[in-house]
Amino acid sequence: MKLRVGQTLGTIPRQCEVLLLLLLLGLVDGVHHILSPSSAERSRAVGPGASVGSNRPSLWALPGRFLFQIIPRGAGPRCSPHRLPSKPQFWYVFGGGTQLTILGQPKSDPLVTLFLPSLKNLQANKATLVCLVSEFYPGTLVVDWKVDGVPVTQGVETTQPSKQTNNKYMVSSYLTLISDQWMPHSRYSCRVTHEGNTVEKSVSPAECS
Repeated sequence: MKLRVGQTLGTIPRQCEVLLLLLLLGLVDGVHHILSPSSAERSRAVGPGASVGSNRPSLWALPGRFLFQIIPRGAGPRCSPHRLPSKPQFWYVFGGGTQLTILGQPKSDPLVTLFLPSLKNLQANKATLVCLVSEFYPGTLVVDWKVDGVPVTQGVETTQPSKQTNNKYMVSSYLTLISDQWMPHSRYSCRVTHEGNTVEKSVSPAECS
């Protein structure tokens, strides 16, 4: 509704007076919220990973994960689960390739045995070295091959760990070459890394003569 020239508040219809009053109350409340010290305090109540004054969401305020509570100054932030699972659940977050093992028995270091190519194998114009790794627990390790100290991956095949009768594990790793590749080199090595420890075994073509 437009006001005519000379019209005063006393002549404004009742509905317009109520509307103007509500607008004035909203403006006053907005200004009070901006200038209120408690508002500044709330802006500092951020979770881990967010700095003061930052608009970046933090773990504490992620929707559907946690409830963020404003509490008295100095008490520190609190969080509580937003949804509780019906059954106990556990999550483990790691970097790529990391595996968590819950031990069911004492750790056991691997026993590494490196076998030279057999005569029959060499007569077939092949040279297959076998690295047998056994008696280790837990059942995760890494096998690498080196020729004259240089790491190689071509011609390498390693089996998956299999459980022994004593609940320890074993694997076999093979390095296959042709005869012409076998003789020129002086040292072949199988290196096993298990639970941060390394075991290395080496052989030489001269041992076949």
